Amino acid sequence: MSTSLEQLKKTGTVVVSDSGDFESIAVYKPQDATTNPSLILAAANKPGYNRLIDNAVKFGKSKGGDVENQANAALDRLLVEFGKEILAIIPGRVSTEVDARLSFSKEATKAKAKELIALYESVGIKKDRILIKIASTWEGIQAARELERDDGIHCNLTLLFGFGQAVACAEAGVTLISPFVGRILDWYKKNTGKDYHGDDDPGVQSVKKIYNYYKQHQYKTIVMGASFRNVGEIKALAGVDFLTISPSLLEELQKSTDPVPTKLNANAAAQADPIEKVSFIDNEAEFRWTLLQDSMAFDKLHEGIKKFAEDGETLKSILREKIKA
Repeated sequence: MSTSLEQLKKTGTVVVSDSGDFESIAVYKPQDATTNPSLILAAANKPGYNRLIDNAVKFGKSKGGDVENQANAALDRLLVEFGKEILAIIPGRVSTEVDARLSFSKEATKAKAKELIALYESVGIKKDRILIKIASTWEGIQAARELERDDGIHCNLTLLFGFGQAVACAEAGVTLISPFVGRILDWYKKNTGKDYHGDDDPGVQSVKKIYNYYKQHQYKTIVMGASFRNVGEIKALAGVDFLTISPSLLEELQKSTDPVPTKLNANAAAQADPIEKVSFIDNEAEFRWTLLQDSMAFDKLHEGIKKFAEDGETLKSILREKIKA
């Protein structure tokens, strides 16, 4: 009997590992992997990754300048060190995140994305194997549009919670979006006091709507469900383009032989209830108004940016102390 994980892969969904702990990634044979500052911080605290931190600190010191300048350089290099190790394990791409504090500056986001790509290229990794993760703010989406169009840099638009964000990302021609299923569920449970399961999960419903909309209107942007709280959410989205899954849930799927039937595919999406096409092209005001009207998406976007920024700063503080030592 096939494991639930094997069955999930057979639905057409590309399985992605959501972890900075590359020692656990190879077990589940994912195609791609995603990281973020919180995941890298968790991994960096393990003794087995000291050599990567040491490499990053050495690189930071080589850049000269004050301690802050060295720490910033070391942080970027640490992200690339993790990405390089992960790419030695997986056949596909790794997602590396732009500093969340840059989420409201298009130009700063573009500059940092190019710096990260240059760092990868300096260690022999071509840009085709990298997805630059950018928060789905208006500025982030416009930065991604220009990076994709002008520089051939593929982007993963993250911290995506609202339908309007997904529409704007598709119109920008980004490679991939990451709707955060579990965090949507968290918000609804907290604000309604209800519990949700499977197809009733508001995070699942959000991804299904986005997926159907993209397929109905022939957008090529990949939909990758992310941030899961349980395997029920994953099974409810079987067949969606990509799913990025934490090692603990990958293990649960690996140990199970419960059936995982296909729930989503392009043909079913085409036959689903039509979703009217909307547009935010060159309409920043309408995008912001739509986001503001969706309390869940507005709250979770800004909460997520704040948390990623805080974890990035904690990671940088570790590097800063080592540089000073």
